[in-house]
Amino acid sequence: MKSENVVKEEKALKLLDDYRHGNQNAFTALYNLYVVSLLNYGSCLTSDRELVKDCVHDVFVKLLTKCKSQKITKVGSYLFISLRNRLTDEFRRYAFSTDTPITDLKVKRYDESAEAKYIENEHDERMHANVVKLFRELTPRQQKAFKLYFIEQRKYDEICEILNMNYPCVRNLVHRGMLKLRSSETYQQLKTVAD
Repeated sequence: MKSENVVKEEKALKLLDDYRHGNQNAFTALYNLYVVSLLNYGSCLTSDRELVKDCVHDVFVKLLTKCKSQKITKVGSYLFISLRNRLTDEFRRYAFSTDTPITDLKVKRYDESAEAKYIENEHDERMHANVVKLFRELTPRQQKAFKLYFIEQRKYDEICEILNMNYPCVRNLVHRGMLKLRSSETYQQLKTVAD
């Protein structure tokens, strides 16, 4: 006897195939088959319900365009991974954006004294040394994962391929690395200076 997920996946593949052959109602049925599960999954990742709805919508729009040119073999996996990636992209975008108008930002003076520049450079060098020290507290594999995720801004799926690891292992690697860094003495010192 087939599991519920296998039956759902087979139904989704059939609906996707029907849509490719011109049945517009098949896509609506596919949407209805997964929308509640995707909304619930997205709500586990963020409490911003409107953001989740927008991202679910984007995922289905992407599926509309992609299914015509590419063969999708696991519809459920494709939808959930796409939603997670779409939300991650939004989280990153929010992390690097600001609501502060550019006119309110502090403009750095160019006529600073040599002493002020020296102090600023010394502070920057100390911070850089502390970050390097902090990074060295990670294992070599954690360092690779951090570099790929935080510096190169790669998605977990790409990191899995590069490191030849499965998805849960990569997530666990990054998570354990963050816990290790946050518990380190160097991190506590940096946090104190930043506050």
